[in-house]
Amino acid sequence: MPRTLSRLTAENIPAADPKPLDHLAERGEAGAPAIVLREGVLTHQDLRSRVGAMASWLASQGWPHGARVASWAAKGAATCLLPLACARAGLVHVPINPLLKRAQAAHILADCNASALIATGSRLKSLNDGDVPADCRSWDEAQFLAELDAHTASLGPSTHDPDELAAILYTSGSTGLPKGVILSHANMWLGAVSVAHYLELAADDVTLAVLPLSFDYGQNQLLSTWYAGGSIVPLDYLFARDVVKACAKQGVTTLAAVPPLWLQLAELDWPTDAVRTLRRLTNSGGALTADLVTGLQTMASEADIVPMYGLTEAFRSTYLPPRMVASHPTSMGKAIPYAEVLVITDDGELAAPGKEGELVHCGPLVAQGYWQDDARTAERFKPAPAASSYGGTAVWSGDRVRRDADGLLYFVGRRDAMIKSAGNRISPAEVEQAAISTGLVAEAIALGVPDTRLGEAVHLVASHSPDGLAESDAEAALTKALAKLLPNFMQPTTIHWREQLPTNVNGKLDRAAIVADVLARQSGGAAS
Repeated sequence: MPRTLSRLTAENIPAADPKPLDHLAERGEAGAPAIVLREGVLTHQDLRSRVGAMASWLASQGWPHGARVASWAAKGAATCLLPLACARAGLVHVPINPLLKRAQAAHILADCNASALIATGSRLKSLNDGDVPADCRSWDEAQFLAELDAHTASLGPSTHDPDELAAILYTSGSTGLPKGVILSHANMWLGAVSVAHYLELAADDVTLAVLPLSFDYGQNQLLSTWYAGGSIVPLDYLFARDVVKACAKQGVTTLAAVPPLWLQLAELDWPTDAVRTLRRLTNSGGALTADLVTGLQTMASEADIVPMYGLTEAFRSTYLPPRMVASHPTSMGKAIPYAEVLVITDDGELAAPGKEGELVHCGPLVAQGYWQDDARTAERFKPAPAASSYGGTAVWSGDRVRRDADGLLYFVGRRDAMIKSAGNRISPAEVEQAAISTGLVAEAIALGVPDTRLGEAVHLVASHSPDGLAESDAEAALTKALAKLLPNFMQPTTIHWREQLPTNVNGKLDRAAIVADVLARQSGGAAS
């Protein structure tokens, strides 16, 4: 059968007709590469065989339908194939970010009541007595793969109901203990179909998977690429330069990252062989600035830049078509296929163009809630607004946005992060964007600090621009520049300089850690 290289597009996307998630293993041409591992290349036929054997082995262990199988390891054969193999075996995959520590992993294992844990030996040894549920069986990753090699039986494509639970993805827990978002086969299948089409993936695409597979954005790299029949190159990198080297070595066409990593990558020299095959650079987990867009365009001038916005509870909400990035660099874009994105005012009505409201996500990509947490589920998952064409349950994001006359969305800030100073509601994002636009800082976080006179005073935490001034000169220059960009009530009363802003395990700026650090220093009277 000739290999099709035709592009998938948002215009030729099929009707929302989800299949069991494991059917993604059947999409690619048999002899074409599906995954490039350190130990060798697996073709799509190998993918089918490995998923079938792994599913058969899992099914032979005697766990009940819907039992949770956790993985806690770096990217490799086990972590890449378990999402499909668990789905085929009627089990629920729970990927744990390998950057998490013992206590966080123990919380996830207990919270989901895992029946199995597959992890690297060193991670298993880090666990204490009582960290693993009493009836949970553990396998060293190498032992697990060795048992699979000796397993000769295989399971073919399943007939599971697409509404069955397929995975639990735990959020990073930056505002408390991680909470598990429960996803069905349909959620994940349609997410793969949607992304494959609006990114226009094809069977000759090679995706470099640098993001954690426990992150919905990271896991979708696998699923959307395999839906298109393409190839995945998993990479656990130590330095940004490792990403550049992998792009050159593997002929990468698709690279996804979050803003802190893009900042590092844009500062590097990219040789011709590292950018010659790049077709698209995709971003989520935070907004791209106009300067960073320019830096990425300079870095890979022939590649499309695709900004995206999403939340694990609804997989993804919007994307900005590459042709619109230059003219609308700060826009979140428009709804992705299969998503309905509404802007709802505080009185429950559809917001008029230019008016601020809460972003509400409706449609078949909406998750089923939080694992065994009815209270938090009720806070976020509520009946869809009357204006929804889908109805049912919607995700009320807590993000404040506005839609312009052309239908493009713009982020304003989070409802629970708004700074209330001297009677004014201030969006942290607006202060942050203004600071970054000066060119004097590389990254910035704005927050409200309790103040007896103002209620909250605006504080700005910033890292120096790579070619910035000395700290004292930079602060004076930044204060002067912000005076021209922001009204008086939005001006930071204090600027805290950091060598580098901390990130969470998914590579995003860790806003909660930054806020906690500033508040602790303030209460302790420490200099910052």
